[in-house]
Amino acid sequence: MHVVERFLRYVSYDTQSSEESSTVPTTEKQKVLGAALAQELSELGLHGAKMDEYGYVYGWLPATVGCEGVPCLGLIAHMDTSPSAPGADIHPKVVHYEGGDIPLSDRVVMRASEFASLSKYVGQDLIVTDGTTLLGADDKAGVAEIFTAVEYLAAHPEIPHGRIAVAITPDEEVGSGADHFDVEGFGAAAAYTVDGGELGELEYENFNAASAKVTVRGFNIHPGSAKDKMRNACLMALEFVNMLPPAETPAHTEGYEGFYHLGHMEGDETEARLEFIIRDHDRARFEERKERMNLIAAYLNGKYGPTTVQVELKDSYYNMKAQIEPHMYLIHRARAAFAKVGVEAQEVPIRGGTDGARLSYMGLPCPNLSTGGANFHGVMEYIPVQSMEKMVQVLVELVTEQK
Repeated sequence: MHVVERFLRYVSYDTQSSEESSTVPTTEKQKVLGAALAQELSELGLHGAKMDEYGYVYGWLPATVGCEGVPCLGLIAHMDTSPSAPGADIHPKVVHYEGGDIPLSDRVVMRASEFASLSKYVGQDLIVTDGTTLLGADDKAGVAEIFTAVEYLAAHPEIPHGRIAVAITPDEEVGSGADHFDVEGFGAAAAYTVDGGELGELEYENFNAASAKVTVRGFNIHPGSAKDKMRNACLMALEFVNMLPPAETPAHTEGYEGFYHLGHMEGDETEARLEFIIRDHDRARFEERKERMNLIAAYLNGKYGPTTVQVELKDSYYNMKAQIEPHMYLIHRARAAFAKVGVEAQEVPIRGGTDGARLSYMGLPCPNLSTGGANFHGVMEYIPVQSMEKMVQVLVELVTEQK
């Protein structure tokens, strides 16, 4: 099956994960696709194909004759899509891009002036949305590319390779994709997640990440008699926000620059709540960012009273670089695979996280590879057909044992 046909079939499934849910997986609908993927792996000839109770899909392709002693290599992607944009009833379409703007619908236009990366794909075929939903290339493109690569290898036993383990995870988009990953059962010595952006991306550095929940407690009284008595929680919450560096937000940072991101706020005069994410590639600066939150709270508690501001910090994941550096052969191997099919690898820091970061700290070194897509998590998401085809070739080269 062609990688595009596979991808278009996968995006017809609504698999959005949920940040509010406490179930595993966070949405039962992910298991619908998971069951179909497990069945497909079995039909492709993979051994041990199954979906477990948590919604994780596993299977493995045996080593070819003479390669039985080669360490097992894993390929991993995630089936869920982001809750940041509508993800049900997706209507993808393939457009041959000749430059300029792309009308997604009568009302929504992807403008070349706003998305400079489009200029690289003139003359190619782009899979886009209808402007009402995300596309789901993050990460169903990764799933489709892995499955198409193993299908090709299963049909060509003359291509030498060691055992190849495949895993498709739920809930990556809400940060819990590695929570129940069976590293020991997976059986790989190392792995790659296929969950990156544009063709050629090779990533083994990511943010250190934490969440911060700030609760501000005030005292309300009728505004007509509030002088010297009211302590407005909303205003104190704004004071907290304004004490953070104004230029250290996602809208003002790039590359290795970290940030504080206020993602949610609500409240009234009596109580206000702020929800932040904190990110930095450098571990020392990451720890300093968390400490700044505590120092601001301490200052405001000294000003307004000892129980006014409470900060709850929770680490999410850490920079995988420290775990990958002892296994740099994985990066050299990926560079070579890209080069073999005529793609120059671009080593870039991930301004986010990936299952691979947490898996690397769970004992499975796991850098990240491109899928070929762009503009993830929104209605302007797209992926070039030619990039998906190239990634299938990259994966085949990646697992091929050189003799």
